[in-house]
Amino acid sequence: MTTKVFVDGQEGTTGLKIFEYLSERRDVEVLRIEEARRKDVEERRRLINASDVTFLCLPDVASRESVSLVNADNHRTVVIDASTAFRTHDDWAYGLPELMPAQRERLRTAKRIAVPGCHASAFLLAMKPLVAGGLVPADFAAHAYSITGYSGGGKKMIADYEAGGNPKLDSPRPYALGLAHKHLPEMAVRSGLKHAPVFTPIVGNFLKGLAVTTYFSPNQLSRTARPQDVQALFAEYYANEPFVRVLPFNADGNLDDGFFDVQACNDTNRVELFVFGNDERFVTVARLDNLGKGASGAAIQCMNLAIGVDEAAGLSR
Repeated sequence: MTTKVFVDGQEGTTGLKIFEYLSERRDVEVLRIEEARRKDVEERRRLINASDVTFLCLPDVASRESVSLVNADNHRTVVIDASTAFRTHDDWAYGLPELMPAQRERLRTAKRIAVPGCHASAFLLAMKPLVAGGLVPADFAAHAYSITGYSGGGKKMIADYEAGGNPKLDSPRPYALGLAHKHLPEMAVRSGLKHAPVFTPIVGNFLKGLAVTTYFSPNQLSRTARPQDVQALFAEYYANEPFVRVLPFNADGNLDDGFFDVQACNDTNRVELFVFGNDERFVTVARLDNLGKGASGAAIQCMNLAIGVDEAAGLSR
């Protein structure tokens, strides 16, 4: 039996990557919309309601419109949204199976799933175990930054970088310096923190790959703990997770001649977690492919859970 899948917003970066994953699947039938009818509401309505799974790879407003096209008597179609529109809504399952023990089961039965943002995924996978374990208090003032490839900026940014000839693009480019990045709400709500982190992302001159670094001082913690204890907490929390690897504390093998390779998880659905530092201060780092586990890979993982197949089907670890 095949699963009928429609991608609404098939021309964007996330949609194209989802098509790439689906093209390798023999258990999936892709419902395609004609190019000339991409904005035809009635044709989109028909395809959404004909599908078993619809992926929304659209801006927030358009995603909300697409959700409204699901017929009232349609209790079959699973909608998986890649925008920020529903990520903090309680009636939508948050598409990060590893977030906490009950999350995976909710995704198996959910009809509405919101895929996390790439920066948020990395931040949460490093922060949630510390909050859930009582090591970090809910009123913790988190400070973090992310360095990411330019693919996260969409087609125009990709074209600008790949055209070459602009020396401004050769150096890292911090952005969202108004400190109101669109991923902040989910970072707070889904981590259990009372306040969103102070967070700054940075675009580098490479296609994909992402790492979020968060800063800690032991005196900010709820109880006495060394960074080695944080690494051990991660290892216990994610012991049975197929896509999460917890690396040894401060090991030289975590680095490339002393440097951290942001792109080391590219072309996988893997997340790698690190703790670096000493007894006076330490950082956590979460590394992933922003187009994989940070977007399209996460969407496919959620689909696998929702349709009852192997969670890792079509995904590389």
